[in-house]
Amino acid sequence: MKKFTLLALVVPPVVAALAFFPVDNQGNKFHSEAELASFRQLTFSGQQPAITRSPNSQITNLNLPIDSNILFPTAKTCGGCHGHDPLMSAFITSTGEDVNIYDDWRSTMMANSAKDPFWRAKVTHEIMVNPSHSKELQDKCTSCHAPAGHYQAKLHDKKDFYLLSDLYADSLGLEGVTCQACHAQAPELLGDLHSGQLNFDTNYIRVAYGPYKFAFAPPMHDFVGITPIFGGHISDAGLCAGCHTLITNTVDLQGNLTGGTFVEQATYHEWLNSRYDEEHDNITCQACHTPQIADPVVISANYQFLFAKFPFGLHELAGANVTMLKLLKNNREKLEIDAEPEHFDSTIAATLRMLQHKTLDLQLQAGDVTGDSMHFSLRLSNKAGHKFPSGYPSRRAWVEFEVKNEAGQTIFHSGKTAPDYSLPDEDPNFEPHYNTITASDQVQIYEMVPVDVLGNFTNVLERGFISIKDNRLTPQGFETSDPAYDTTQIINISQDPDFNRAPNGSEGTGADVLHFRLPNGGYTGQLSVSAKVWYQSLPPKWMAPMFAFSSPEIDSFRVMFDAADHSPTLIAEAFLDSVFVSPVSVKTIGNEGFVKIFPTLSPDGIVHIRPQGNTLIRRVQVWDSAGRSVLDKPFGKHNEPIQLPRLSGVYFICVETEKGRVVQKVVHGI
Repeated sequence: MKKFTLLALVVPPVVAALAFFPVDNQGNKFHSEAELASFRQLTFSGQQPAITRSPNSQITNLNLPIDSNILFPTAKTCGGCHGHDPLMSAFITSTGEDVNIYDDWRSTMMANSAKDPFWRAKVTHEIMVNPSHSKELQDKCTSCHAPAGHYQAKLHDKKDFYLLSDLYADSLGLEGVTCQACHAQAPELLGDLHSGQLNFDTNYIRVAYGPYKFAFAPPMHDFVGITPIFGGHISDAGLCAGCHTLITNTVDLQGNLTGGTFVEQATYHEWLNSRYDEEHDNITCQACHTPQIADPVVISANYQFLFAKFPFGLHELAGANVTMLKLLKNNREKLEIDAEPEHFDSTIAATLRMLQHKTLDLQLQAGDVTGDSMHFSLRLSNKAGHKFPSGYPSRRAWVEFEVKNEAGQTIFHSGKTAPDYSLPDEDPNFEPHYNTITASDQVQIYEMVPVDVLGNFTNVLERGFISIKDNRLTPQGFETSDPAYDTTQIINISQDPDFNRAPNGSEGTGADVLHFRLPNGGYTGQLSVSAKVWYQSLPPKWMAPMFAFSSPEIDSFRVMFDAADHSPTLIAEAFLDSVFVSPVSVKTIGNEGFVKIFPTLSPDGIVHIRPQGNTLIRRVQVWDSAGRSVLDKPFGKHNEPIQLPRLSGVYFICVETEKGRVVQKVVHGI
């Protein structure tokens, strides 16, 4: 038997057995007392062992000792083993790509959720509008944006509230959604919690649940005080439910509680009401946001004897907020973010891949383009496992539809933006949902619109009373009869027969067909048609009410926002080139018709026109493909042919009779 085969059979059981032995009895088998002392000294002094430091992955302020009173270690602590391996042994794919967890995570919105300047500004906006609810608002917001700091304060320090002032002084809270915020969640109550409620069992909180059944425990236990164990629930979509479903209490304009609630976001419930849920395809949140690769990957630096694990979940955590990622990258020092520009570039690229390749399919088709109107249809198919857009209600997408003539002049344009990327044709309160667009000042915006108790749009979440509109594209398999429909409703779409419905009326397509009926204006000729879907996470209509207030957070964010790239993200586009339109209806002529025009392919340009039965032909007109009239005369002898111009091309022959007009396309030349 070959040596490597023997080792493959013997070593795994040995390592697995060691993993199950009491951890305290095996620590020194892999590190001497001198090594342990050195590592811990570096930990206390805020330094990092040289073997885990790289030029592009500096880790600083590692100042939390191993102390069982600290329920959550900082992510920087985890980065010592789960960050860049300078020996290029751990976290390296078969193609040599570095996929280490810490570097992928630290430039994400999850890692920077507590430093997100828009979030900080919005929290202060909310508490300035409703100051009597200040503590409750701050406590609710930090439960998801700074969960480790929040729950350390609640579970260990027994604090009633975890406020922004607490967060700003807390290195743990400032790390946003840290490793243990996900990996320490207990399997119980998974999927049943919402609005920042997370279940950390304090008896076992110093464990890290992972997807692998055999975990090598000593290093993590020795240096972090955490024991890694298998937890299949780490791949369950319910892990995300506690924060990605938020239901708020409603107040009136005086700040009095109405007794009602408002569904601010319900991304997890949208997934439940889809074909992707556990009862159907069981494609979880993690399958898209921490996508697995088949490459075997060693998941800890510094231990050359470890076996690679597969499949490995990339911790890209890509969402949809390119605008904010760019802003964070450009304000790293001001926001005290330790991720490098190249880390943000990687996260931005992953986010664009998510938006532009895994979100939406478009199909643009021309219908009847003759007569006094031109008809087009655009089918938008949602590929996400939840609504699009989803999450925070400022997020929206819209359709830009443009038609140009042969000279390149725009003859119809819906969904155009102003220089500040607002939509000038949008109605003041909200733009209605359309099944058919007939005018350029109509724009299809897919969005959720909160209104206050008076029915006016509001960006103050606590004033959210109801949604006056929710036409966001539903996921495939979405049904109004689903138990989760109460938090995921479709609102105010005017009984659109195409929205999430197949031609037979059945639900669950996850698509919408948007129709365009445009006036022809007497034009004959070629047109080019384009449809683009744009996505915007921070629309001007959401920013303006907040910027009317002033706080250190709002003022700071205003400066960053004014200097930022506000341009929306192009999600998908579709084109039609050389669509020929005519102001007269085209009918196919056969022997049963009342006029016969032949041949339709004429090498010499001679075309015959024959009335059928007692049809009286009055006039003949001919246009070329550019819409120019080349012949217009009363109809003469029945057997007299017409001669097309010498120039080969496509021509349209219109024959006027007492029974109506008939148009036939004829090609001159071969």
